[in-house]
Amino acid sequence: MSQVSELCATRRAAALLTATLLIALSSCKTPTRREPAYAAPDEAMVAQIAAANATLGVNDVLEIRVYQESDLTGIFRVSAEGTIDYPFCGRVKAALLTSSALADQLTRCLENGYLKNPQVTVFLKEYNSKKIFVFGEVQKPGTFPFEDKMSIVQAITLAGGFGKLAAKNSVIVTRLVDGEERKFKVPVEGIAEGRDKNFALQPGDIVYIPESFL
Repeated sequence: MSQVSELCATRRAAALLTATLLIALSSCKTPTRREPAYAAPDEAMVAQIAAANATLGVNDVLEIRVYQESDLTGIFRVSAEGTIDYPFCGRVKAALLTSSALADQLTRCLENGYLKNPQVTVFLKEYNSKKIFVFGEVQKPGTFPFEDKMSIVQAITLAGGFGKLAAKNSVIVTRLVDGEERKFKVPVEGIAEGRDKNFALQPGDIVYIPESFL
């Protein structure tokens, strides 16, 4: 074999060895860990879901307003029987209705011989029948009463604040939407510092604060 042939054979062998080593090294790499896919929180969508699904319950406190009718405007608490006592209408069922459904019911009652075209609005002041759940890396995990327009920062504050190992920008909120479970990944630290939009909770939400492994 000539020197030229030997040199070519040596180069081919070296190239083959290099390729083999690269394949072997690539097969030893640790698989990349993929996080589960979570929906990005959309405040408009969240607010719409909350308004559509929020129903009244026992001990909830309502503010009922009737336009230009101060005698019919006031604060009412839903009784243990799920009703309120309202002027002219007597005992009215409120439990399991939405605020707008109750307003429609009161409107029909007042139209029946009392007022012409009454404009009734029902506001939920206290959500005493509803709860949220906070657990994971917080000081005092547990169940807490839901408040109107409650934010995720408020919920974590009720739970005593973050624990030392909390992954503050990876908080997971689980909620039922049209009977299906959905999860939202919420950057709570970013919200608290004003870098991200607020995230409003709704009754029944489960807030989980995972550990940070950094």
